[in-house]
This record gives sequence, C-alpha cells and structure tokens, in this order.
Amino acid sequence: MASSTSPDNSSRQARIAEMRRAERSRDRRNAALAITASVAVAAALIGFGAWVLIDKKEKKDAAVVAAKAPVNGEQTWDAKTLGRNHVETPVKYPMNPPVGGDHNPRWMNCNGDVYKNAVPEVNAVHSLEHGAVWVTYNEKAAKGDVDALAGTVAKTPYTLMSPVKEQAGTIMLSAWGKQLTVDKADDPRVAQFFTKYVQGPQTPEPGAACTNGLAEK
Repeated sequence: MASSTSPDNSSRQARIAEMRRAERSRDRRNAALAITASVAVAAALIGFGAWVLIDKKEKKDAAVVAAKAPVNGEQTWDAKTLGRNHVETPVKYPMNPPVGGDHNPRWMNCNGDVYKNAVPEVNAVHSLEHGAVWVTYNEKAAKGDVDALAGTVAKTPYTLMSPVKEQAGTIMLSAWGKQLTVDKADDPRVAQFFTKYVQGPQTPEPGAACTNGLAEK
C-alpha cells in the first residue's frame, strides 16, 4: 500500500514545524530581552531613588552644620539688653539697621517681601522679633547684586528686603541680635546667615505671623 503522506506534504509540515520552533525561540528571546530591560529600569529607578535620598540627607546634614557654625564676621548683641516693648512713639536705635529693641505693634510683612523704598525701622524690628531676616543695601550695591538678593528673598518666607541709604555697609543682613555686612550677593555667608537665622534660635517669637502686617504704600 502506498504511503498517504506525499513528499510535498511532508516538506510543508517540516517547514511549519521549523517556523513554530523559530517563533518559540523568538518569543523566548523577546521575553528574555523584556526581563533584562525591566531589571535594568528597576535598577536605575532604585539607584536614582537611593541617589535622591542620599542627596537629600547630604543637603540636610549641610544645613545642620551651617546652622551650628558661627557666621564669620557677624556682629552679635546680647538679646537680654534689647527691649521688646510695643510702642507707638519713635525709637532711637543704637545700630543702623536696628537688630532689636522696642518697636511698633505692627510688623512689616516679611513673607519674602521686597520693598523698593525704605521701610519704617520700628515695624521692621517687629518682623525680626518674629524670626525674619532683613536684607538691606545702600547706593553702593551693584544692581546685579540687588536683583540676586531680591530673587532669594522673594522665594524665602520670613525674609524682607529694603534700601537703607544711611547704612555703613554695602549689603547688610539683620536678624534679632545678629548682623552681617558683605560686599557682594554671592558671598557664601549670605546663604549661611539665611540658613542659621530665618526662624532661627535667636527668634523671640518663633512661628509668629509675617503676613497681615504693614505693607509698602
């Protein structure tokens, strides 16, 4: 009896079987590539996450170190000798800009407020009592430095900035009982002063408001 399987049929079945083997091999290869890619992506994400955490910790540690380290060249006044009474009368301060003392019951808004004109000292001192850093400058300050400081202040709660024509230093930073004089905005002590004294340990009334006070007219 003749075989029911013709040479052509056998050849076709062999080609089909070979195609199926090739397809299975391709599927296994694609699966392996997908797994490898997934592992690589997962490893990259884990690595990036770890880097972010390490970066955050390093920045936090640096901020802690900056907050503890003394600011080179700063002046300090004994907080116990600085009055804190609320008064409606003018106050004569022994330093310019003042870093503390009796002051007006209303504070200057200090939520990153940049004032183009001079502000009343008696109101700004009240802002310092709330933990603000007050950035001031005179006519010697370069426009680029003034703009750079204004940008920093504008994005930093519990800060304010205004010109003080009569001050001795080109740029001065004041907190309650603390003051620093610099010539340029990029002096690294500026960032250190902000880190140390914005709502810093010198603050007589930490957490007190820096909004709903006196604004520039």
